[in-house]
Amino acid sequence: MRAEVLHIGEVARRTGLSVHTLRLYERAGLLAGEVRRDETGRRVYSTWDVEWLGNCVKFRASGMPLATISRLARLVREGSGNEAERLEVLREHRRHVIAQLAQLQDCLDLIDGKVAAYERHLAADGTGEPWQQQPMPDAVTPTSPPR
Repeated sequence: MRAEVLHIGEVARRTGLSVHTLRLYERAGLLAGEVRRDETGRRVYSTWDVEWLGNCVKFRASGMPLATISRLARLVREGSGNEAERLEVLREHRRHVIAQLAQLQDCLDLIDGKVAAYERHLAADGTGEPWQQQPMPDAVTPTSPPR
């Protein structure tokens, strides 16, 4: 059985990356395997390359810098024996993602509060500016002094 051979256009379609980005990733050392060329000089990718690029897409979406992806790819290319270093790269990025999630949760909490306030405002007739302090109702004056 022959391994699937993919050209750059098909890889771009499968990964959602542009052809330009795929070339940039190759130049930046982000691929975990060597990009081979066919007899006409066109880039040839394997399904494993596509899987790795899918990881790269997720790494980038999570804020991993290209330099860190390049470092991880280099470690993978070097082969076994550096798994502890790969693990530390991933753990460090995991800490970064957890901090991002906490910040996003804080943002979501603010947005949820604003949504709830506008919903309450509109449900209560929607008059006036929702963020202005509403006047306090007149204080009730007791008929007899407190004891």
